[in-house]
Amino acid sequence: MLAARALGCRRGRRWLFKGLNLQLAPGSITWLRGRNGSGKTSLLRILAGLSAPAEGAVERPTGGAAGLGVLYIGHTNALKDDLTLAEAVAFLGQLQGLDQAPERARTALDRLGLASRRDAPVRTLSQGQRRRGALARLALDEGPSAWILDEPYDALDQDSVQLLSRLIEGHAARGGAVLLTSHQSVALSGATEFDLEPWRVA
Repeated sequence: MLAARALGCRRGRRWLFKGLNLQLAPGSITWLRGRNGSGKTSLLRILAGLSAPAEGAVERPTGGAAGLGVLYIGHTNALKDDLTLAEAVAFLGQLQGLDQAPERARTALDRLGLASRRDAPVRTLSQGQRRRGALARLALDEGPSAWILDEPYDALDQDSVQLLSRLIEGHAARGGAVLLTSHQSVALSGATEFDLEPWRVA
């Protein structure tokens, strides 16, 4: 589904990791582990196609309503403060190339428990509501095969943690793959771990 071959990443003159191999199989949930500064976010961005590796290659799937096989959500929410929540999520859907993005956004926000906040300006939302709004992208289009999530559980209350876990497990049950990082301890059915430490360069 998604495979990395002999990946290397540099920060300035320093190698963060080198020779890294990783494969995300259909139906898999994988925790990416590693100490702070080890290159977890750098690896996620490379896998999502947002950054180029210093060496190696990534094979990505295709799929979804817009032909995108990978959906990346970073630890920043990427919601525009001057828009309503529904407008901000619809804008992100349009960037993904989705048809009927406004309708999809409202439905997705309903699924994330934000029906009453859809028309609220983003600037008025709590951090937890903003995070759930960003995660509503997971419900815009169930087609993308691989989800790459950087600290998705940040700022979520317990009910929202459980809701996100159900979304992740549901995606895997449909044959999708999920790779995520988190400082929180969350139980996800069938999840395995990938440790970045063996690939780091001292």
